[in-house]
Amino acid sequence: MRFSHWFTARQELNPARKKGLLLASFLLPLLLWSLVSYVPFIWHPMMKISQPGDVEYFQVDMLVDKTTFKQEAANMQAAGKQVPEARPANPIYLPPPHKVLEAFYTAFTSPPLQRDGLWLHQSLWQSIQVIFWGFFISSLIGVPVGVLAGTYSAVSRLFEPFIEFFRYLPAPAFGALAVAVLGIYDGPKIAIIVIGTLFQQVLIIANTTRKLDYSLLEAAMTLGVSKFKLLRHVVIPGIMPDLYRDQRILLGWAWTYLIVSELIGTSSGITWFITQQARYEHFENVYAAIMIIGIIGLSCDFFLAWLGRRLFPWDKPANKE
Repeated sequence: MRFSHWFTARQELNPARKKGLLLASFLLPLLLWSLVSYVPFIWHPMMKISQPGDVEYFQVDMLVDKTTFKQEAANMQAAGKQVPEARPANPIYLPPPHKVLEAFYTAFTSPPLQRDGLWLHQSLWQSIQVIFWGFFISSLIGVPVGVLAGTYSAVSRLFEPFIEFFRYLPAPAFGALAVAVLGIYDGPKIAIIVIGTLFQQVLIIANTTRKLDYSLLEAAMTLGVSKFKLLRHVVIPGIMPDLYRDQRILLGWAWTYLIVSELIGTSSGITWFITQQARYEHFENVYAAIMIIGIIGLSCDFFLAWLGRRLFPWDKPANKE
């Protein structure tokens, strides 16, 4: 009975279980990562040289394939020379958790490798600005059009067929055109985020607006409410909790377009930092930077969820999160 209680359809969990599952959702991937990193017999396809022996090209801390190491060790033993020594290790692109944890600190305290390079916090700030302006412009257009399309059939028939077509076009395909029109700096990056989120935003918000109980609209129109007041006093207040929740989800989509948008024109932001660190094989910094993006995005979502519960205390879905 206790086990089945966890899987009762739509059963509300008590606060202790919610916190436990929240913690487990992060600890389980970390546990798997730690096992792969620290337990040699799980997955350690490389050998890290501790003593090169008489193998000329072996160096201390050099990573070599296990097959290569065994072959060279057998050759040295057959020739009566000093046999190399090594221990199992993972490839350089899979640093262990403690190295990535160190990188969270050193990435903010170590100066850029290039003289004209930016610190991690400067790169992050550039990316946050691109996300903000891209999503702001997208919402400035998408929210009104979506509400109108969901309320009035004529607006829906006018806009949605083209939007349905356009949303299947990959936003990065417009990169060259965006650079030609907007230059090589932040303009095309913002444009890619706008293109990637605007059309989805219109359709999602239009669908949310259509879910509003039509009896509320009928009652308002029976009372002689004007079309402007119908939107202002009935439609928008009626969909506001769901509209807010849609925007939270769409903001996450904007973050997924960040990396590809920052590759357009001049490299900048967190993408530039990741590229530079990968070039110098500092993969612990690459993992740290990627995780920082996730931490910022998740923190924003948690904050918006908390704010939604304060703004819409009557909304049951929001208050169950």
